[in-house]
Parts: sequence; structure tokens; C-alpha cells
Amino acid sequence: MSAILTLNAGSSSIKFAVYTQAVAPDLVGAGQVERIGGDARLKVDGTSTAIDASDHANAVQAILVTIRPMLGGGRVAAVGHRIVHGGPDFSAPMELTPDVLQTLAGLIPLAPLHQPHNLAAVSAAQAAFPDAVQVGCFDTAFHQGHAFANDTYGLPRAYYERGIRRYGFHGLSYDYISGVLRQNEPGLAAGRVIIAHLGNGASLCGLRNGRSISTTMGFSALDGLAMGTRCGQIDPGVILYLLDQGLGAPELTDLLYRQSGMLGLSGISHDMRTLLESDVPEAAQALEYYIERLRREIGAMAATLGGIDALVFCGGVGENAGAIRARAVEGLAFLGLEIDGPANDANAQDIGTGAARILVIPTDEELVIARAANALLT
Repeated sequence: MSAILTLNAGSSSIKFAVYTQAVAPDLVGAGQVERIGGDARLKVDGTSTAIDASDHANAVQAILVTIRPMLGGGRVAAVGHRIVHGGPDFSAPMELTPDVLQTLAGLIPLAPLHQPHNLAAVSAAQAAFPDAVQVGCFDTAFHQGHAFANDTYGLPRAYYERGIRRYGFHGLSYDYISGVLRQNEPGLAAGRVIIAHLGNGASLCGLRNGRSISTTMGFSALDGLAMGTRCGQIDPGVILYLLDQGLGAPELTDLLYRQSGMLGLSGISHDMRTLLESDVPEAAQALEYYIERLRREIGAMAATLGGIDALVFCGGVGENAGAIRARAVEGLAFLGLEIDGPANDANAQDIGTGAARILVIPTDEELVIARAANALLT
């Protein structure tokens, strides 16, 4: 059997999957390593095992051992990788040649929480499968083509020409969800849809006729919603103030990417499950801030789209945390968003009762990656 391996490295997890190489790739097996750097666990086939994964490199090694039985003695023809930042140049999946990898390494300052882990996974896969084609799929590609007003900042135009613009992220997830809507809900897909990708990283994307019109993330993966360890939207004046107080770029990077968000606000954890179960006041305050930002951005995105026909939740939090979904749409009945309590508690697919649909659709970035790698092979 010739197989396609996908590696999807996030800020605190790595998802992996093995597919057959075929016209339509079929899933052979999948799993993930989560809570990297903490109490890491390897999840495969419904089982969860504690492992030593103090960093992403250790997690990749554990994955390579795990997939051997899935291959059944076959060869890996291609390894597909999620690459968070493709910059202004990479708008479609491509083979990760040395020149391409050098360019992507130059984008590390734009995505320091993800890009190094993405590229480390490529190096590990090259060593493990030297004859396989390494394919990169870019989170930023889905958002290319935005109108200038949704793509720029209020800086002198020369900065835009130099690449300081709103790239957007989570594009593989949005690509998958938009494809599901086209297949199952073509009328809805042709309308105005807001997708809420809520995980350790979180963002919204507003689509019209299946195309990205605007997204809450921008130049980096810091903007917009509050996240597990990232601050989300922040007044640039705060950054200037902290610089004036003596914080250097490394300290600011660590503060904004790794110490802020839900972890910083609660002082407890970046994990939404832990915060929802906590009775500590700081956890409740962190959740209130998360919900307030989410609700505000949904309203803003609806204004950008000129209305809303559907709100779709996906990602680890979006797919599983009914309490977050319910609180997110409180007070948004004026947009036609009203929740069906029992359906929401059951994590049903259709959980709305208002004029605008509310859906829960599990995302599958790995399948998007596998299809792209397969297409390059064939």
C-alpha cells in the first residue's frame, strides 16, 4: 500500500493521519498528541496514553512509532504538512523544496508559536521518509483575494507593499467547512456564513458564496479573539508602553503568545475544559472575557457581510463546548441567532431555532491536506 501521512502541528498539539493513496484518499488511522509541554497524551482509536512530549520534536517521534502498524509494511509516498504562514507568495499547496523551506523559515517571526513546529515536523518527516514527497498546505492561502479594505492596516501604503497586511489563518479548517456546506447545504453555502474556529487558537471567518471576505486574525495569529495563551485584540499603545518600560522583543513575544489569553487571565490554565470545570473566580472572569470578545466579533463580522444566514462552530472548543456556544449567541437574537438548548447540549449538528442557522460541523484539516498531497502526486 502506498500511503499519505498528514502532520498538523498546532501550538500545543499535533494531529496526524494515514490515508491510502487513491483518487479519493481513504482514512486508515488517525490520532493526536495533545497538551505538548505539559501532561502530554497520545490519543489513538479511543485510547489515551501518557507520553513524554516536552516539545513538538518528541511528539513527532512518538507519532512516527505509532503509525508503523497503520502502514502495514507499505510505503509513505507523500507527507502533507499544515504550514501556518505562507506569506504573500504561497497561495496553493506545493512541494516543500529547499528553496521553499528557506522562504518559509523567513516567516517564523510572523508566526513564532506555529511556524517553527511546522518546519520541525517537515525535517522529522524528511529524515523518516527520505523518498516521500513533502507537501505544504498553507493556512493563509484561503484568505488571499480579500478586498483592500479588509486586507490592510491604516499605515502608509508602502508598508502594505512590503507585506504588512492581514493574512488570516485557520484556512485549512475554513476550506473544509466551506466544502461540506457546498456539498450538503448548497443554498446556505451561497449565502453569508460566519465560521467560528474555536480551539487553543481561535478566529472567525466571514464567507460569502464560499469565499473568505474577512477574518479576525491579521498580520499574525495574535489578533482578534482571546485564545488559550494569546492575547487577541490589543491596543497598540499597550505595546508601545511596555517597550518604553523596558520589555524587549523576546519578552513581548513570550508575553503575547505564551503567557496571555485564557492562561494569563485565569492564572490557572489555557485549556477550556479545565476553566469550565473550575469554581475559581478568575476562571469565570476569563470565560466572561472570552465570550464577550467572541460575541462582539460575531456582530462585527455580520456587519461586514451585510447580515448572516448561518453561524458554524468548529474546532475542539467549538465542536464540544456547548456552554461556550450557548453563551456566545446570548443577546444576538437581533441577528436571527437563537439556540436550541437540548440540541446544543447533545452537540447536534443543527442547534439553532432562529432565522439564521446555527450548525456544529467537525472540521477535518487532515483530509484537506491529504487531498492536496494526493493531487500533487497524481
